[in-house]
Amino acid sequence: HVQLVESGGGSVQVGGSLRLSCVASGDTIGRYCMGWFRQVPDREREGVAGIESDGSTVYTNAVKDRFTISRGGNTDTLYLTMTGLTPEDTAMYYCAAGVTNRACPPPALLARARPVDFPSWGQGTQVTVS
Repeated sequence: HVQLVESGGGSVQVGGSLRLSCVASGDTIGRYCMGWFRQVPDREREGVAGIESDGSTVYTNAVKDRFTISRGGNTDTLYLTMTGLTPEDTAMYYCAAGVTNRACPPPALLARARPVDFPSWGQGTQVTVS
């Protein structure tokens, strides 16, 4: 069972950039589809980006061309590099691990952040854009 801890959130001005990190322990993230998600109060959690074990990536339309998901080279760390931030990006950001050795869901399901697709979650890191 993989444990996940996010960091790197904070306050940033409109148009600014941030890089979020997610450190895994208990297992290697190379065995999982890994994803980044976000949630604002009173709204459903939504998928942002996913990365397969082979490094291929998928993004939801809201962040495509602005956000980049990546894995650390030799570390069990997942990153989300965010550029061109807008107030609409303000949210709690979470990383999550999918089911062992299963491919990432297609974007439409990634966006729904279903626990059946991503059973392991971190505690989140807050991003505020103003």
